[in-house]
Amino acid sequence: MKTANFIKENNARQFWQPMTHPADAQANPPKIITGASGVRIRDIDGHETIDAVGGLWNVNLGYSNDAVKQAIAGQLDSLPYYSTFRGTTNDAAIELAYDLCDFFAPEGIQRVFYTSGGSDSVETALRLARQYHKLRGQPQRTKFLSLKKGYHGTHFGGASVNGNNKFRTDYEPLLPGCFHIPAPYTYRNPFNETDPARLAQLCAQALEDEIAFQGAETIAAFIMEPILGAGGVIPPHESFMPMVREICDRNGILLIADEVITAFGRTGAWSGSRLWGVQPDMMCTAKAITNGYFPFGAVLIGARMTEVFEGDTSGKGAISHGYTYSGHPVGAAAAVVCLKETLKADVASNAAARGAELHSGLQALAAKHEMIGDVRGGHGLMAALEVVADRASKAPANATTMNTVYETAYRAGVMLRVSGPNIILSPPLVLSEQDVSDILLALDAGFAALG
Repeated sequence: MKTANFIKENNARQFWQPMTHPADAQANPPKIITGASGVRIRDIDGHETIDAVGGLWNVNLGYSNDAVKQAIAGQLDSLPYYSTFRGTTNDAAIELAYDLCDFFAPEGIQRVFYTSGGSDSVETALRLARQYHKLRGQPQRTKFLSLKKGYHGTHFGGASVNGNNKFRTDYEPLLPGCFHIPAPYTYRNPFNETDPARLAQLCAQALEDEIAFQGAETIAAFIMEPILGAGGVIPPHESFMPMVREICDRNGILLIADEVITAFGRTGAWSGSRLWGVQPDMMCTAKAITNGYFPFGAVLIGARMTEVFEGDTSGKGAISHGYTYSGHPVGAAAAVVCLKETLKADVASNAAARGAELHSGLQALAAKHEMIGDVRGGHGLMAALEVVADRASKAPANATTMNTVYETAYRAGVMLRVSGPNIILSPPLVLSEQDVSDILLALDAGFAALG
């Protein structure tokens, strides 16, 4: 390994980081993380912080789960890789598929298709949705609907259904036939509606209106996050996703739940779909499926899809799609053990309890600091603060303000994630009550530094 001085000198010189301007990274070098333990990370200078980002929504069990690490090491010894393309498979992938279908039985899941990560899972679900309708003799169903503010990864399909122009504009034109409806975002919405239940109804009506305008017979699927994550942690009213499910059913449209963030306990329930009492036709998963220790993902498939694909006798049900690392034995072995560890620790219950404490503490901070315009959360360990320059106008805070809060909190011992005017919190689900308190204290210091 190179020396610490070499690493610092070459920081951002050769490596273009995701979601970062290369020139900005060179002018303002990123934190170099070199170690981690429990829920804490350590930088190259030895400064330790609570990771309130949870890696990137994915290190649910923290950084010290030896059982998952040992599963990875053991699988590397026995079978480090083999393809699962037609004609071969592996034992770990078979075992994991059984376990996932059992775990997600309340969501109606019957089959699994493996991917390399969340963006791959979304891309796979979009493709399978179109193929499903072709198999049913409705090839004209090619369009996709989604929510503004939603995030569905960075592949062309995912970027096309993304509801944030930040991930779209520089890469357009994208996939044709993708349309967006307003999100149930009480702080900012075109209806000027602050009541969550009423806003849910208005957004559902907007969905029905868009379906009527496009023609239901042309729409393949509606994709949504049960709780919008990267868009700023936007939880809908409990009535919203069930209304979407009913509208989709009535119009022959598949419902894809993007659970890359929300599956495996993040929301305080074992999935976002289960939280809202909905059975989607497909669920996109990744991130916490291996606790972030190995790149891996899966599309979970319900009965409607299963019946059509497995009942096909034309040969057109063959899935001509997949990835070199689909069902990677090391990732599958990690996921088998990770699922057991997730259940053993009952992280969903801890996420619910610690999430309630965090949400209450954030509301107290909002009462203290005028620059906090909105507090969002209340469902497990996913929360956000929207920072404003002025509460009356809701003008977003500028980058200098956000950086001050970020750097002050970091020096106080907490790593935050800043996304535009939002501070997004998604810590590991094994967080303690004291960790929550420490996060709140660091945030308080960050806002106090603004004067």
